[in-house]
Amino acid sequence: MTPVGDAVAGAGSFRSGHAAIIGRPNVGKSTLLNRLIGQRLSITSRKPQTTRHRICGIVTDAHAQCAFVDTPGFQAGRGNALAAAMNRTVTRALAEVDVVVFVVVAGRYTEDDERVAKLLPKPVPLIVAVNKVDRLAERSALLPFLQDLQARLSPRALVPVAARQGFQVASLLQEIESALPVRPPLYPADQLTDRDERFFAGEFIREKIFRLLGDELPYATAVVVDKFEQMPKLRRIHATILVDKPSHKAIVVGESGERLKTIATQARKEMEALFEGKVFLRVWVKVRRGWADDAAQLERLGY
Repeated sequence: MTPVGDAVAGAGSFRSGHAAIIGRPNVGKSTLLNRLIGQRLSITSRKPQTTRHRICGIVTDAHAQCAFVDTPGFQAGRGNALAAAMNRTVTRALAEVDVVVFVVVAGRYTEDDERVAKLLPKPVPLIVAVNKVDRLAERSALLPFLQDLQARLSPRALVPVAARQGFQVASLLQEIESALPVRPPLYPADQLTDRDERFFAGEFIREKIFRLLGDELPYATAVVVDKFEQMPKLRRIHATILVDKPSHKAIVVGESGERLKTIATQARKEMEALFEGKVFLRVWVKVRRGWADDAAQLERLGY
């Protein structure tokens, strides 16, 4: 592979920029980001609204560098302060990018998709990723659906993909890179994200809560990383899971603490894989009523 610097100096056609991945909740935005960059940075679960923060994953090759910005699913209608904060994250991301990747589910364009479409910045190149094409009951329905999207949105490109399987994700990346402006790379060639390890520690714990507890636990759960110490061969991490009610705490802790132990163990293994080193992790659970509607608390949590 040609080094990035050589591509810039030689051809003078290197492209770089930021691409926002947007869409309504649960269309596969985080799965698509992880597949595009070849690394699990954005947490995923079957629960809608898993992603709450702006997460940047960077892909660099010989021809281009794209910093993908994974955004929360846009929250339609009225909600709490947390939903409003996530919507602000989406609108800020759209104001700062060079390309927009609008993710919709194949065969299903809803009113919530239309609400997201109304946010699309007109001067910014638009690429529509039609995800989950592998789940279409009738493949013959795909072409009329694509034609309808073309008429509605007039995108630069429409790319059918199956993010979970990786189907046509390379073609989508080529379309995105071709829409970026010609300029030198914005980040070092080996940089994968603009988030630090402390951020990902909290995210991996939150993912395990969502994945292991399913519908038992309401959405109002957050994770605070209280301490993050990095040593040459070890990270010591202390974290607190915030819940809204004492009954929620009992669900997370489980009988004799077994559920909390499972959450911590699985999260620790994810951290060790990403950080490439040993992790000592301790996790507590605290009740903090109304945290998802407390603006000051949300600011302390980084929303």
